[in-house]
Amino acid sequence: MTSGDIRLRPVREADLSWLERYFREPDFGGEFDWTGFSDPGKVRRRFAEDGYLSDIDGRLVVETATGLPLGTISWRSQVYGGNFGAPCWEIGIALWPEHRGQGHGTQAQRMMADYLFAHTPVNRVEALTLTDNIAEQRALEKAGFRRDAVLREYWFQRGQWRDTVVYGLLRGER
Repeated sequence: MTSGDIRLRPVREADLSWLERYFREPDFGGEFDWTGFSDPGKVRRRFAEDGYLSDIDGRLVVETATGLPLGTISWRSQVYGGNFGAPCWEIGIALWPEHRGQGHGTQAQRMMADYLFAHTPVNRVEALTLTDNIAEQRALEKAGFRRDAVLREYWFQRGQWRDTVVYGLLRGER
């Protein structure tokens, strides 16, 4: 998928070192993403299992039109309302430190939502971010998402429970 100066593409084996850094190095993931050390082998196992593309979740690389990796964008299925609930997709983005604050997140999140609406029957795409991640909130709003709710003490990070903002985009709002 290409839009403007960026594109989204499947993860390649050459990308795995970037993903390993994201999960291994607190400063690389950034102040809002780091949740602690995790299994160092999970990145390569997941890639070997399905290339980060499954029916319930996935991850794509965000890169420039010239092929420079900027980070990744992911999605996973969510279902609300029990057996009668409607599914939606939750998306999340992780841009490498030197590529933040340049509008790439807005563009990539809009592209991801458009892709999910075009290729799946869901009516809702949502994204969650910490209440103090103002840059991500602005990026989501520029991408067309609306602020829906605050989930109090929803995310555990760096030794404390943190409030999280839920943003949603409905099929008819595109």
